[in-house]
Amino acid sequence: MPSLSLRIQLDPEGRIGPGKIELLEKIAALGSISAAGRSMEMSYRRAWDLVEELNTLFGQPVVERQVGGKNGGGASLTRLGEALVSRFRAVEKAAADAAAEHLAALQAEIEPPGRR
Repeated sequence: MPSLSLRIQLDPEGRIGPGKIELLEKIAALGSISAAGRSMEMSYRRAWDLVEELNTLFGQPVVERQVGGKNGGGASLTRLGEALVSRFRAVEKAAADAAAEHLAALQAEIEPPGRR
């Protein structure tokens, strides 16, 4: 079945897509930027760069870091980060719902391999 992949262009030059949103979701679930990056097979540096890109784009943090301590540091989403994930997923669902009939029609147009 065909699927839809969403990327949102934001003014002036930023964008968010499934990769950055997945990273935020993993940070929320794992409580760590490095663990989130590892789970997506990316370096801590790359994960942090993506978080910083979002922080700069929105003009405020989407992720809060907790430094050191007895159990080491960690990270969590700010209210903005949570809202960003929630809004992106809502737009993604609305787009998929709106496109479902057309995607099914496209799939129906694909001939089985034996009939070409």
